Parts: sequence; C-alpha cells; structure tokens
Amino acid sequence: MANQEFHGRIGRTYDESEPWWPEQARAPADAPNVLLITLDDVGFGHWGCYGGIADTPNIDRLAENGLQYNNFHTTAICSPTRSCLLTGRNHHSNGMASIAEVSTGFPGYNAHIPHENGFLSETLVEEGYSTYALGKWHLTPSETNSAAGPYDQWPLGRGFERHYGFLGGDTDQYTPSLVHDNHQVDPPATPEEGYHLTEDIAQRAIDFIGDAKQVDPDKPFFTYFCPGACHAPHQVPEEWIEKYEGEFDMGWDEAREQILERQKELGVVPENTELSPQNEDVRAWDSLSDDEQRLYARMMEIFAGFLEHTDHQIGKVLDYLEELGELENTLVMVLSDNGASAEGGPNGSVDENHFFNNVEEDLEENLEAMDDLGGPKYFNHYPWGWTWAGNTPFRRWKRETYRGGASDPFVISWPEGIEASGEIREQFIHAIDVVPTVLECLDIDAPDEIKGVPQSPIEGTSFAYSFDEPDAPERHTTQYFEMFATRAIYHDGWRAVHPWEFNKPITTEDLSATSLEESGWELYHVAEDFSEAHDVSDEHPEKLLELVQLWWTEAGKHDVLPLDGRGTQRFAEERPEPGRPRDTYVYYPGGQSIPENAAVKVLNRDHSITADLTTADGENEGVLIANGSRSGGYSLYVMDGQLRYVHNYVGKEEYEVTAEESLPEGEVSVRMEFETTGELDLENGEGRPGTVRLYYGDEQIGEDEIPVTIPITTGLTAGLSCGRDAVSAVSDAYRDRAPFAFTGDLARVTVDVSGDAVVHHEAEMDRIMARE
Repeated sequence: MANQEFHGRIGRTYDESEPWWPEQARAPADAPNVLLITLDDVGFGHWGCYGGIADTPNIDRLAENGLQYNNFHTTAICSPTRSCLLTGRNHHSNGMASIAEVSTGFPGYNAHIPHENGFLSETLVEEGYSTYALGKWHLTPSETNSAAGPYDQWPLGRGFERHYGFLGGDTDQYTPSLVHDNHQVDPPATPEEGYHLTEDIAQRAIDFIGDAKQVDPDKPFFTYFCPGACHAPHQVPEEWIEKYEGEFDMGWDEAREQILERQKELGVVPENTELSPQNEDVRAWDSLSDDEQRLYARMMEIFAGFLEHTDHQIGKVLDYLEELGELENTLVMVLSDNGASAEGGPNGSVDENHFFNNVEEDLEENLEAMDDLGGPKYFNHYPWGWTWAGNTPFRRWKRETYRGGASDPFVISWPEGIEASGEIREQFIHAIDVVPTVLECLDIDAPDEIKGVPQSPIEGTSFAYSFDEPDAPERHTTQYFEMFATRAIYHDGWRAVHPWEFNKPITTEDLSATSLEESGWELYHVAEDFSEAHDVSDEHPEKLLELVQLWWTEAGKHDVLPLDGRGTQRFAEERPEPGRPRDTYVYYPGGQSIPENAAVKVLNRDHSITADLTTADGENEGVLIANGSRSGGYSLYVMDGQLRYVHNYVGKEEYEVTAEESLPEGEVSVRMEFETTGELDLENGEGRPGTVRLYYGDEQIGEDEIPVTIPITTGLTAGLSCGRDAVSAVSDAYRDRAPFAFTGDLARVTVDVSGDAVVHHEAEMDRIMARE
C-alpha cells in the first residue's frame, strides 16, 4: 500500500495521537465562475448584436454588459475548434485536423488529443473548481465512443466531473443519442410530450450547478455548455418558427445588405466595409422559382426560430445564475465554433446524411416535406445561400479558411472583472487564446504537468490585456489555418488564403506552381479590407511571398502535413476498430447501442446476418438487429410472422425483402445474405447494389434486389442495436412502435463480413448437378 502524506501524530492510543485531514483543493475566496457557451454553425452575421435578423436578446444583454470581438477566429469546423478552446493548442497539435469521423493515420489527423495537451477542465478541477460538460462533445476518436471505450478522451477522462450530452458531431433534437457521464441514457421524455434537447441540457446545467452550490456555496464552477444548435438538424417547436413567418421572403441577397447595414450601425464592422463579391456557388434570389423561394424562406424561418429558442435556453441559465447571486462574478464567453454551414447544399436538405453520402437533393421531395420541416420527421438544413448571408460580410463558409468559415461572433461578460461594457474590440484573437485568457483572469499558471504527464507549451496568447485597453496593440500577430487543404495565414493585418475545392484530392503536382501568380494564393489587407473583398496579390507580390513562406513554416511546426483535400470520402477511410481485426461479429440483445464507427462495417461488401432465436409461431415480432436511423441504415426484423430485411437508402427510399413463409415455431436460425452485384459510385452517391436472400435454417424463403445502397455512412447519429432499434427507427414500417424490441427469445446475432458465409444454396445445387 502506498504511503500517504500525514501531518498529524500517531501514538500508541488515540488519547496520545493528533488527527490530521488531507486538505481539499480550494479556489481562492471570490474566485470567478467560468461559463463557456459554444454554439455550432452560427455565422458572424447571425446574432442580433452582430446585425443578424434573428432575435438573440440574452446574448445581446451579455454584449451590453461586456465586450464584443469582431476579429475572433476559429479553425472553420467544429471538433478542431473545440479542441483549441479547451487546450490552448492548435488543432493539428491536438491531432484534430478535422472532425473525428474523418481522421487519418497521421499525427495531426488521428483525433487522439495528447494528454500532454491538458484541458482547461483538467487544470481547474485541480484548483478547486467544479467542472461540468453539457451538450456536444465531439472530441473523442469516433471508434472509442462505445461501451468498450477506452474512456480517457470522454469528458470524465479529461477533467470534467459530470457530463450530460452527446459524444458525436450532431444528434436529433427530439430523439437524441444521450450519454450521462460514461453511459448511454434514454431521453427523459418523448417529442409528443414536448421534449427538446436544448431545453434538457439547459435544465441539466442548472441542476449540476445547483447541486454543488447548495452543498458548497463558495466553490466556483467551470461549465462548458454546448447546445447542438444551430447544427443540423434545424429542429424547434412550431411556435418559435411562426414568429418568423414571411421575415425572409426578401431572400438572401437583400438579407446580406440589411445585415451589413446593421453591422455598421452597431459598430461591429468598420464603416468602410464592403460586402464580399458574389459567391459563384449561390444563385441570385431573383433567379429562383416561386416554389424554391417559398421553400428556402421557410428553411430560414426554421433556423431563425431554432437560434432564438437556443438563446432563450441560454437565458434560463443566466437567469438562474443571477438568482443565485453568481452572475456578476461569472466569466461568461459565448461563441460559435465555425462559420455558418453549407452542408445543406445549393437547394437545402431534408436530411444532412445526403451531404455525407454525396446524394443530390430532390426539389419536389423537399417541397412535399416543407410543412413538416423543423419537426421530428426530418433532419433538415437550409440552402447555402442562407449560409452565405449568415456569414455577412465575409466570403464563403464553414470548412473553408476564408473569413466566412473562420471568423465568428464572440461575446465576453464579467461585470466584476471587466470595467468596460457595451464596447467592441478589434484585436485579432483565436480559439487557442481562450485558455490562457481564462487562466490569467483566474490568476492561475498553466501547470507544468497534469496527473504526472508533462505539459506542452500553451500555443495561444491571452487577450485579457484588451479588456480595458480598446486601442492596445494586438499580441496574437501570426496564425495559420488549414482545413481540407484550404489554407490561410494571418500576419500583422494581412491575410493570405489558398482556396481548395471540397472533396478534391490534393497531389504533389498541385503544389508545383512555378510562379506566385500560378500558385493559387490570394492576398487580403484585412486591416483595411475587413471582409476580404479585394484580392491584392498582384499589387503586393512580396507580401504574399512572405506570408506563403510563413504558412509553410507554421505548417511544419504544428503537424499540418500531409495536406488532404478529400472530404466526404474520408468517412470511408479505414481506421482502427475496437479489438482485434475480425470478420465475425457477435451481438447480444440488451445493453447499449454501438456507434457506427465501433460497429461492424457492412456497406459495399458481401455479408450475412444470422439470428439464433426461439419463437412461438406467429406470436413474436420485433427487431433482431438494426444499424442506422431514419437517415439511412438497415434492419432485420420480424413482423406479421415473417422475417423481413429493409435497407433505408439515406432516408429517401426503403427497399424491403420479405420472407415468403411464416417463421417456424421453436428454435431456429434465421439468416439474411447480401451479395453485391454492381460497382460503388461515390460521385453520384450510390453504394453497391446487391441481392438479398432470406433463410430459415438452410431453406431459402425470400429473395429480391436492392438497386442502390448507402455509399459511405449511415450518418453521424447512427448506431447498431441488437434485439431492438434503439437509436432512431430505420424503417417506417415500425417507426410508430419504436424501439420495437423483439418479443421472442433472441440468443445472439452474428454478422459475417468475410464473404465466405454468403452462399446461394440454389445456385450451388445447380452447379453440383451440372457436374453429374
């Protein structure tokens, strides 16, 4: 047994001994609380205090009592930015070059945040803070999100004492995939009972804070509050949407002009700011048909309602802190993790999984869905014209390193610590600067080690100097950017940008330009040209060359190489799976669902699924195994006494194969075999077609063709469950009965992906007979 430090005295008996208790880690008296609120896919021009055309009164009141920054930057996508916010290190230094689901086997890209890069929560918990994480996490390697772990990159493994939210990139607001601490839980209510995730996590934040404050009122907290909003799905109760009916009929072109005018009135952009040039990927609003305008305006109404609803939940948390008397001494930071998202494509989407699988939207199908958008039936996202407007006055959007992707709203409020209020700050700051700023505000030094692990240097720069010195020279003067091979660098008021087409692989030849003019780099003097409206590379070639060389230097420092321009293709990248590689997977009913990246991969390959069960003839039904959600996946189930298999193609079409005979009574092994019959077509969003055969024992009792399958992923919210459909019902056939658990005795389900188990018995018999 390890010896523990003891400062009392131990005698032969109690009366000659002196007790001593280990001292608790205590923060200094009156140490401020920290509330870090991170929204998702909210652009620079969305909040009311940044000129937006949605109401955000609670964020606005924080701005009135604090400061707004107009030069705050992120990495242009969520997981990387969040890793910067919590570690103070750059995203490639954290191994988080992009979202965890598209990780690759290189140091800057593997999604394993080194323990040498300690989290703010790991520092503050050792300084006597309560630490809570709520909502979106998205900072673990995606293959480790199952019950098999490891758990060292989950919130409780990185310094948070309590957690309630979801581990992946997004989730359904009405039927979320929830994790409480280190285990899955079901939502506490149904959509029909009025459940909504954002409301749930706001109440949990209040509960977590209140639980501790009533026991130890002086103990400060660090609460990391991260609604899924406003990432897809854009879902919100109808009353929040109704408020905005007709508000966006003017379209995105006029909306940009209105937003910029407000931004100038509010002083959040310089008076000489111009709108960035016409986006070549966005059609003029006046060129759209009446049906398109009607649909796209409705999609923006939903987004605006979603954003205001989120602001309202933030207000609940702020009101609670005010009620406790804690708000004045709480350092509140509110920000977005990247610019507005273009994942809805040019025409908007009723399901974001279309984007992840390169599947084009169908206008007529989306028009038919219009009245139900925002509700629990769809995983919808607005078109990228509204994305562009949400990033006013900048170019482009999320995933790209122009300011539209990497410049975001940022509000900070701390009445007891910041004298200034209602003012704008213009100094360049970045997500990596949040940790050193918080530590300076709390008068805490960055630790040399955490739990025995020596710590790497913080790469950010505190911007606390700017709180009361609006004209102070900026201290963060150089910052590189890279995302999906789009590149940029900021240095002393200049910004060089190299665009790159999303989903286009980058080769050595692409980097072999013989002149600066041919290199593809653009140059913007953002100290004078706030919105990157004018490329001045021809006028200042020497400055561009300086910045390009500086980018390569920074890339070498921070594990940015190798550049990888592939986007959705990286979802299909081979990456580690839990346990040793195998061809046979055995699943048992009950227990937690298994996230997609930890489950067996059956897409685009021959495979078989065998369920060993006992049934009473005609009396048992339910799901044997399901993987996916209403956004796409497959399910093997029993209904009306028959075995059935359904393949849900990205929520657009369900292809079902039904047994021609009833399920026999007693013990039986039922099997589905999928034999591929065609080629994968990633460009057009089509997975390999195939033939499905159903068996009771060795007797074939059904066969049909599946003309198209999911090419890349069943979705960020997908999961595999045995004996029920636990995530979001794959099939319409039993959606109103979900999770539709199997009522018989299911022993196990075996999935074989070797290809050897797929045997067409009738064809095999024909082959044998032909030999005779």
